[in-house]
Amino acid sequence: MAMSILHRGTGIALYVGTLLLVWWLLAAASGPTAYANVQGFTGSFIGRLIVFGYTWAIMHHLLSGVRHFVWDLGYGFKANERETLTWGALIGGISLTVLLWIIAYAIGGGR
Repeated sequence: MAMSILHRGTGIALYVGTLLLVWWLLAAASGPTAYANVQGFTGSFIGRLIVFGYTWAIMHHLLSGVRHFVWDLGYGFKANERETLTWGALIGGISLTVLLWIIAYAIGGGR
């Protein structure tokens, strides 16, 4: 039940995060001043926290979608399999998010 609620919550967060992405794209198309404003926000602590949360929402929602796809194929309904898929989506989403951010900072995206 908790994962179902979390899956829906991340879906809602994706809508909000996509608005941030659209703001960034519009600013990039509008010119250096608008782009600098967006970069200033996303470079702040709260902005990075929001972008990190958006990244996690994407990864979690993706892996929860894979979990549902496995169920749609008729697999993973035993209690231990459901538990494994659930924890895999939760831990996998966090792990992929952290890994993605480490890679982004390693190639210079975090400067």
